[in-house]
Amino acid sequence: MNIESIKVLQKELSSLIGVSGYEDDVSDFLLKKIEKENLADKVWKDSLGNILAVKEGIDGNNRILLDAHTDEIGFMISHIENKGFLRFVPIGGWDKRILLGQSVVIRSGPGKIHRGIIGSKPPHLTSLNERKKIIEISDMYIDVGMSSKEEVVKNNIVIGTTGTLFSPYVEFPNNMVRGKAFDDRTGCNVLLHIMKLLKEGAPVKDTLLFNFAVQEEVGGRGAITGAFTLKPTVAIAIENTTAADVPGINEAEIPAYVGKGPAITVADKSIISSPKVNERLVKNAELDKIPYQIKKPMYGGTDAGKIHISREGVPSSVVSVPCRYIHSPTSLLKLEDILNTIRLIDAFIRNSANI
Repeated sequence: MNIESIKVLQKELSSLIGVSGYEDDVSDFLLKKIEKENLADKVWKDSLGNILAVKEGIDGNNRILLDAHTDEIGFMISHIENKGFLRFVPIGGWDKRILLGQSVVIRSGPGKIHRGIIGSKPPHLTSLNERKKIIEISDMYIDVGMSSKEEVVKNNIVIGTTGTLFSPYVEFPNNMVRGKAFDDRTGCNVLLHIMKLLKEGAPVKDTLLFNFAVQEEVGGRGAITGAFTLKPTVAIAIENTTAADVPGINEAEIPAYVGKGPAITVADKSIISSPKVNERLVKNAELDKIPYQIKKPMYGGTDAGKIHISREGVPSSVVSVPCRYIHSPTSLLKLEDILNTIRLIDAFIRNSANI
């Protein structure tokens, strides 16, 4: 495990398109990789589309679930204009202020990728009052360069077709990288590296369970079914989280910082994290001298919110890689934060602190 392997995998995962409910490109990539590299004792795709995997421990009394979601926010085509323009509805939580003028990718039924641009009434034709207002999504459209509804349909773009905003993966200075869908392909990156470490290292006491979960962005649906199937006794959701360490934000309002290591959640809008799980995270981080930070409450929500109330209850927490401009096509994070998240989860699993 090193920065280069993390960077390469981050680019591969980020470039895939997997809007909630349509994650097959991502899940198939993950399944093939796990099977090809023999990273689990058992791996399968469930009925909802989750990729579930098991790595047996020495005694297996504890069953640790690591969850990362495969889906990304996007949109669904809701209407096709006679002149070939597409109306759409959001899937997941977009900030509508950033949508206008963005490049989009649309994946048709047969898997062909189409490019487009989000537009609205041109500013030259609007009044001063109109220009002061935030434009509603219902007043936006996607231009795919086609001239008629018939041409659009002929290209297999129909009502229900999905897509997302697109920006290419770019390397910045200081091991910072930019791309789309870092939420939560970053978590998928962490889980794959953990699986590789388990394969290469000494056997561990606890059984490890993995859920590369679908449909987190629309309510944690894959986490519900995955946790029910895998029956964990402990769980950690691996996520991206908002790093609002930018101008104009008061220090008290910054949930996490880029470059200060993984962020451990004490509480968010979906969960009050298990103090025992967090104690094990913190003590093992300190023992192994792994940088970490505590995410300020009560921002966001994750799959852990669904997992911790599965069956009779599962002590759970969240470990996140801080990321600027989350839920945009130009998310920005630091590769060392991914590396240290992998180190932290590996230390939690091996539990030298005996918590």
